[in-house]
Parts: sequence; structure tokens; C-alpha cells
Amino acid sequence: MRSRHPKVLQALAGRPLLAHVLERVAALDAAACHVVVGHEQERVRAAFADSRQGLNWVDQGEPRGTGHAVFRALEAIPDSARVLVTYGDVPRIPIADLVACADGDGVTVLAARVVDPSGYGRLVLDSSGQLERIVEDKEASARERAVDLINTGVLAAPAGELRRWLAACEPRVTGPREWYLTDVVAAARADGCAVSVVESGDAAAVLGVNDREQLAVQERLYQAALGAGMMREGLGLADPARLDVRGVLTFGRDCQIDVNVVIEGTVTLSDDVYIGPGCVLRDCDIGSGTQIAAHSVLEGVRVHADARIGPFARLRPGTELGTGARVGNFVEIKNATLGAGAKANHLTYVGDARVGAGANLGAGTITCNYDGANKHRTEIGERAFIGSNTALVAPIRIGDDATVGAGSTLSDDVEAGALALTRARTRTIRDWPRPKKSGNDKEK
Repeated sequence: MRSRHPKVLQALAGRPLLAHVLERVAALDAAACHVVVGHEQERVRAAFADSRQGLNWVDQGEPRGTGHAVFRALEAIPDSARVLVTYGDVPRIPIADLVACADGDGVTVLAARVVDPSGYGRLVLDSSGQLERIVEDKEASARERAVDLINTGVLAAPAGELRRWLAACEPRVTGPREWYLTDVVAAARADGCAVSVVESGDAAAVLGVNDREQLAVQERLYQAALGAGMMREGLGLADPARLDVRGVLTFGRDCQIDVNVVIEGTVTLSDDVYIGPGCVLRDCDIGSGTQIAAHSVLEGVRVHADARIGPFARLRPGTELGTGARVGNFVEIKNATLGAGAKANHLTYVGDARVGAGANLGAGTITCNYDGANKHRTEIGERAFIGSNTALVAPIRIGDDATVGAGSTLSDDVEAGALALTRARTRTIRDWPRPKKSGNDKEK
């Protein structure tokens, strides 16, 4: 991957590749799940420290191939079990394919037909349809290279026999001294064991990720499938190819999402929500009838019904908007509550504050919440009117129905119903001699 991070921790749809694989494995309700790790395993284990799957981590030690990895895992598996082997870099493998392999008898190998099989091992079948052998691409004859049925690497077999077959497999004499899992096919046939093939109906889903280009392809395929499923459930998407869901999105009826929207974490949309183009929502609960205009960013926000947000609004964690609240362009809100019908329509910062129902914050209003060491609260009462270009130095309280004149800087509380302003009187100097450039100055 040409990355500082282990491949199985590369993100697809906002989660590590391995997380997608484990999710599919969990659906099988297996008796145990063994994860073989090697290089940078501490980072991989740490990423899944909170997993509730009861993972058994297996240290492969010296990396000696897929067969060796499975052999190490078998140390904790009883002979009576049936073992299903899959890979941490195949994030979209269909559960149905895994079930088909796990529920079979003998050895079962998952295969796929692809247009260009170059680089993949070919599956050569005998006249009865049983798998005769797996031929690596570099060792295949011209006739074998023409075969379009490839090995995905996914395999299922009885544990006791698999242990014995692997133990008998000698590392290749030439090239890397590795045990190849594919060698068990020949060993199983020599034992008279049936070796069957399950062909996947989705070839793209069973292919692994080996570089960033393949990761991007899997991302688009994942998002396309997710978008199609959500549209079948009633979500309106202007263009499903331009939506990225990197978490969990739930929605009510008649919701509409425009292009280039990113959903992260857990996002819930009630009925009749509209999300405009270019928006990013992370861990949000959006009330019914709310409209979020273009290029707004919301994180850790709760919005009640019929709110209007954006365009170009930024709502940070701890923000809550009451019913019918309005937040306009270039407004930033953090750890603050706007009551029902409250408005902050443009060019405003509201941090660590409570704004009462029906209050109006004029353009350029700032709650000065940080003194360089500590955060302080601003309380603005119901129906208060804050004029444009006003700085409210916290801690401060503006009473219900109070008015603050435009251009004021206040650090004292304002009583309910009162007018407060700190605006200086205008001083006019007539016939003011404007400074002029000297003759040596050049105009710029």
C-alpha cells in the first residue's frame, strides 16, 4: 500500500478492511474466530481492542506463507471442527459465498470467473467437476492461462485432515521457503477426499486489495451497493455515485440528499430532511423538515424539526438547534443551544452559549467565550435582539427581550427589556487634509 499503516487497517467506508471481513464472518455464528497476525500486529490488535466478537489472536511469527498461517491457527482448533479460511484484505466477500463453503463437505474452494485472470491462480477441474489442482499464474501453461476460473484463496476443510495435510506439505524448493495453502488440494485428492468448487456470483467482491487503486475500486463498489439499497428503501439521492457513507445512516420518509455529501459516524434523518450538495455530517440527529444548504459541516449536532442551516455553516460538537431555528452562511456554533425560532443568519460565532427562543443575533455577533485559560458561558434570553458587529465578553447574561445596539462590546449583564450599547459618538472633522504621497513615492 506504500503506507505507514498496516494494510488491514486501511479504511473502506470509514472502517478498517479487517472490520468489514469480521462483520461478515460474525454473520456465520461460528464457534470461534481466529485472526492470524504478524507484521505490526500490536497496532492491528489495538484497533480491535473493543471488539465484542471474542477474537482469538494468533501470532504467526516468521511469515512463511498462507499454509503456515493456517497451520498456526489450527493449534487452537479441535479436529472435529470445520475450518473456513478467509483474508483480512477481502472486505466485500459475500456472506452467501462463505456459507456455501462452510456448509459443504470435504474441501471446498471459492472461485470466481474474471475477464482478465492474469496474476491469479487457475482452477483446473476434472471431468466430474471436482477440483484437480490449482496452478499459479507463473507456473501455468499457455492452455492453463486461458482458464478464466480463478482461485480466491477462500477455502473450507475439516480441521483434523487440514492439519495433517498441511503438516505433510513441504515448503517449495525454489523461491521463498513458504507453505502454500493451495497445496492441500493435491493432498486431499491423494487421500480420496472430495474437493469441490463454489463459484461466486460477484467476482469483484471476492478479490483482495493489494494497492490503493484496488482499494478505491472496492470503495466505489461498496458505496454503489449501499446507495442502491438505500434508494430501494426510499431515500432520494440526486446521484448515488456521489454519496459516501462512512458509518451508519438511518432515514425516514421523503429524505433527499444532493451530490457530494459525506456521512460519517452515526447519522439519523427524520422525515422530509434535505441535505444540500457538498455537506458533511458526522454523528448527527436531524429533525423532520430540516433543510441543510450547500457546503455545511455538522458534527455532534442535534437538530429539532424545521430548522434551516447554511449554506457554508459549521456546527461543532455540543450544538443543539430548537424547532425552526435558523443558522445562515458563515456561522459557527460550538457547544451551544439555539432555542426555537432563534436566528443567527450570517457571519456569527456562538460558543459555550444558550440562546433563547426567538432571539436574533445580527451579522458579526461574537460570544467571546475564551479568556486564554478558561471557557465561559454566555446566556441570551428569549426574544433578545443582538445588533450587528457585537462582542459579548463571557461570562455574561442578556435578559429576555433585551436589545444590544450594533457595534457594542459588552462585559456586563443586560437586564430584561433594556437597551445596552457601548457605541462612541461620531466625531466629524471638516476639511480633513488627507495624507498624500510624497513625490518620490511610486504608486503600487
